[in-house]
Amino acid sequence: MVVEPLVVGLLLAAALMHATWNALLKADRSDRLATFGVIMTTGTVMGLLAVPFLPPIAFGAWKYLAISVIVHVAYYTFLLKAYSYGDLSHTYPIARGMGPLLVALVSGQLIGEHLRVQDIVGVALLSAGLVALAIPLKSVIPRQGARHGLATLFAVLTGFTIAGYIVSDGLGVRAAGPDTAHRLAYIAWLCVLEGPWLLVFAVIVRPGTVRSHLRRNWWRGVVGGLIANTGYGIAIYGLALGPMAHVAALRETSVLFGALMGTLLLGEPFGVRRVVAAAVIVCGLLLMNGPQLL
Repeated sequence: MVVEPLVVGLLLAAALMHATWNALLKADRSDRLATFGVIMTTGTVMGLLAVPFLPPIAFGAWKYLAISVIVHVAYYTFLLKAYSYGDLSHTYPIARGMGPLLVALVSGQLIGEHLRVQDIVGVALLSAGLVALAIPLKSVIPRQGARHGLATLFAVLTGFTIAGYIVSDGLGVRAAGPDTAHRLAYIAWLCVLEGPWLLVFAVIVRPGTVRSHLRRNWWRGVVGGLIANTGYGIAIYGLALGPMAHVAALRETSVLFGALMGTLLLGEPFGVRRVVAAAVIVCGLLLMNGPQLL
């Protein structure tokens, strides 16, 4: 099963949105936790505005919705722990590269999506290329081996949660109903239920700092939230239209967009190794979305 070109284009747009809101979050040097909370809470507001105009989702979709919210909370927890122990450049590629590979490994047994051999090879190439692309150009030897190990552990756990919410949302959006309106309703309800917890946590742990930060930088979270929730909504919708492993892999090309943004906008070097990694990613995508090879 090959993803339709229109869906491929939408998923690449979603990947670009993912890289964009991550760049906005990374550029915030005052309180990223609070900004992240606003990003997610903006999704809650978007969902609340949309729900009254959409049909109710099927009863069977609610269990997947509940699982997705729980997995997303675990995802935020592991991601923040990984960032507390290690660098973004170390943890992010591990987590994002593992997601599509794990989905490819379990999709056949769990949801009956049996991939072609070239699909599996394509996902493996793409995951390897993502990791190679995001590794720093200069190796950094950690000063504390234990902290480096914990960063790796939490990055791996983050990768498992990424695969978990992709599968749960893929099953949920397919069970939500027979048409586009029901799929949009699932996306809206996910935004409503998933959104506020991170901001609530930020207010609890440091209320004074969060209020001061929000008075000055609320706009960054709102803009990031509009981009982030639209992008993930597109990704979820794509899960209803194509194989989950393909959708997951296409969305994680956000790492490639992020590297390009760093090079073109921030003056960061790209390097020969990253050129090779980008070529590997393209080869993986072509294998996954190309005709059956003999």
